[in-house]
Amino acid sequence: MSLRRLAEHQPESFAFTAENLEWAKGQMAKYPPGRQASAVIPLLWRAQEQEGWVTKPIVESVAKMLSMPYIRVLEVATFYTMFNLHPVGDNLVYVCTTTPCWLRGSDAIVDACKKHIHPQQGVVSADGKLSWTETECLGACVNAPMIQVGNDFFEDLDAGSTEKIIAALRRGERPKPGPQNSRHSSEPEGGATTLTGSHDASKGVST
Repeated sequence: MSLRRLAEHQPESFAFTAENLEWAKGQMAKYPPGRQASAVIPLLWRAQEQEGWVTKPIVESVAKMLSMPYIRVLEVATFYTMFNLHPVGDNLVYVCTTTPCWLRGSDAIVDACKKHIHPQQGVVSADGKLSWTETECLGACVNAPMIQVGNDFFEDLDAGSTEKIIAALRRGERPKPGPQNSRHSSEPEGGATTLTGSHDASKGVST
């Protein structure tokens, strides 16, 4: 965490769009007077959705809106890895490399990102379309290895399926999220293998 810093090069200003400003005011109104600081995370998140990353002007703007010291908002932005402190591509690929994904081949996913996006994580591809970064557990270990792009999760990956997803994103397409093999949700590949018979509740027996 101590290495997380705002990017060296910053835009001159930031302003919420009219729609996002109204949304932000709605978030602030959820809290009693004097407690608006509780809205700091959702406001930073909406600003990041608008701009792609959290800039110094964003931190300053949110601090002013919530009547918070600048340093307190900066502490939040630099603590939570959900906030991007540097410019990202149009699509940011989060690659889970926690132990379950690593055991299931996340190294191949990382290699695909290095080959087709950029050799270094956190660096935007030459066409501006993509960037990638390693992340901690994405919470679907049974479907490892997996990535997250925006609000979509792509699971049961290998090098080939990862490359197809990257290519589709580069073309401006949105691949179908979920398992990228024959699995349905988190069920076994090929379908259920147990409790496949019918059950007569009135008789208490299975067939």
